[in-house]
Amino acid sequence: MQGKILWADDEIELLKPHILFLESKGYSVDPVTNGMDAIDKVQEKSYDIIFLDENMPGISGLEALAKIKEINPLVPVVMITKSEEEYIMEEAIGSKIADYLIKPVNPNQILLSIKKNLDHSKLVSQKTNSNYQQDFRQLGMLLNGRLDAQEWSDLYAKLVFWELELDKIEDSGMREILEMQKKEANHLFADFIEDNYLDWMNGTGDAPQMIHSLIKDKIAPKIGKEQLAVLVIDNLRFDQWKMVEPIFTKYFVKEEEEIIYSILPTATHYARNAFFAGIMPSEIEKKFPNLWKNEEDVGGKNLHEKDFLEANLKRLGKNVKWSYHKITNVEAGKKLGDNFNTIKDNDVNFIVYNFVDMLSHARTEMEVIRELAENEAAYRSITVSWLEHSPLLDIIKKIADAGMRLVITTDHGTIRVKNPVKIVGERNTNTNLRYKAGRGLNYNAKEVFVVRNPQEAFLPKIKMSAEFVFAREQDFFVYPNNYNHFVNYYSDTFQHGGISLEELLIPYIVMKARK
Repeated sequence: MQGKILWADDEIELLKPHILFLESKGYSVDPVTNGMDAIDKVQEKSYDIIFLDENMPGISGLEALAKIKEINPLVPVVMITKSEEEYIMEEAIGSKIADYLIKPVNPNQILLSIKKNLDHSKLVSQKTNSNYQQDFRQLGMLLNGRLDAQEWSDLYAKLVFWELELDKIEDSGMREILEMQKKEANHLFADFIEDNYLDWMNGTGDAPQMIHSLIKDKIAPKIGKEQLAVLVIDNLRFDQWKMVEPIFTKYFVKEEEEIIYSILPTATHYARNAFFAGIMPSEIEKKFPNLWKNEEDVGGKNLHEKDFLEANLKRLGKNVKWSYHKITNVEAGKKLGDNFNTIKDNDVNFIVYNFVDMLSHARTEMEVIRELAENEAAYRSITVSWLEHSPLLDIIKKIADAGMRLVITTDHGTIRVKNPVKIVGERNTNTNLRYKAGRGLNYNAKEVFVVRNPQEAFLPKIKMSAEFVFAREQDFFVYPNNYNHFVNYYSDTFQHGGISLEELLIPYIVMKARK
């Protein structure tokens, strides 16, 4: 049997051909002629879907709907009416009906409504799987070609699209195939970065848009022409952006969406400082020797972003009214929201919001967060839930109310690591699991990307013979001492600093306020 249907209509005898049609399709139909009988039936047994005439003797369809929803809030109810009056539609929709049909209805209309409500998941699953199977071959052909930087961005966007589409369906078969395809893509992307990154840095290769020149190339031309808010959500991956995008589109219209490149290491210390300074880390160290901190230096590594930004804006000739705010906790977020009037007349306001980065670290350190974000889909879902209930949402609304253009970007992404790679270093080697910087590092050169001369990657030369070593794909560095403990502790955690699609390819969005 396909499903159990209750149909309430005072002219039910006239609908006998419709009922016979549904029964021929394998559905069981209980007919009643009024709202009270419909309520009694719902109390007696469970139905998969209910068709309810709006205008019946005794209690109305809307009144019956309210009682039925009290008994079984989850059952889909389709309202059928002769009336096209707007208030009835609004009442019915407000009561969370599953569909709304105007009489006269034909059997195929009824069947479509049933399929839309009862078979929706199955039909969507079948269609999504079929569409991905077709795209799988095309994506595979692209991976076998020689992609340039822009083509890698486009391919990653497609992989993220399918990841989110397949998340919506119950069948996990295609999801596993996509994971394999994404793993292959990450392997080839790491090869691509190894082959091209240093050429980009030194001007011998055709570099894509990168984070250290983003203010100069994309943001500065907008400053002074219109009021602007630049929101840097630390550690925001492109897939997380696509999940929170619907929240933003309630208040803004998207004008631009690009995937740009972060820098190595894909870590806040390097990438975010480079974003604000508009120059690479080794250049920051030369220009600001008293402000830049190297790996072995004591103290916070991102305490001078405002100073770097001020120098950058001055260099770009932007003599404008601006502000910089770093939000690292709920109270700071609320305070900015409460005091938004003090900055709403500025030409440009830069806001750094740190939640997503804290989420990835908390997931490593706290068992309860690990369980809440046990996989990629759950990790994305927590990001959405956070934004919906965070002070940032209030700030976003106020940016929209002020009519500002909104730029959204990040400094780097993060990847779920799975494969331990052994490395040995001196006692003072940095602790990041995705990159190591120092002297005397011992590793398998086939497993990593090595920058033996940091100056080639515009990274500070920490000591003589110091080098940078980057983990690829889903690898993470583990010292041989206490190896098993660290493998168990860090496997399946979200880390950043190395080379992967998720870490290096980051969102850049421009939106205008809805009027």
